Amino acid sequence: MRELKASMAGTVLNILAAEGEAVTAGQAVLTIESMKMEIPIEAEFGGKVEKVHVEVGGFVNEGDLLLTVGE
Repeated sequence: MRELKASMAGTVLNILAAEGEAVTAGQAVLTIESMKMEIPIEAEFGGKVEKVHVEVGGFVNEGDLLLTVGE
């Protein structure tokens, strides 16, 4: 399993990939609001989303775990 972590602190606006869904590298999986900007977070690798570790409206810090993706 691989982990996708937050590249910056912010509030989770949207979760675009559900548990069990297949994602491809470069696909937007979350949107985070930081400093009044909406930043799409893209999957760094392809696979199946095993676990979503955040909720819409939740705050994340840089380095926090967002998603776990299986092969």
